[in-house]
Amino acid sequence: PRRKRRHPRAFDAQRYAQRHPVERLFSRLKQFRRVATRYEKLNAHFLAFIHLAATVLWLRDC
Repeated sequence: PRRKRRHPRAFDAQRYAQRHPVERLFSRLKQFRRVATRYEKLNAHFLAFIHLAATVLWLRDC
C-alpha cells in the first residue's frame, strides 16, 4: 500500500512473500516467446514446453 493513501488498504506481508516467487516465475516463463504467444495448440505439448522452460530457468540459477 502507498504511504499517502488516506485510508490504507489491508496488506498481509507473509501472504505476499509467499506469492511473490510464483509471480516472478510466471514473469520469467513469459520471456520465452513460445510460452507467451502459445504457439502449441495441444495442451500436452504446451505443458511439455512449460516443463522444459522451467527446467532451463532452474539450471540457469544453479
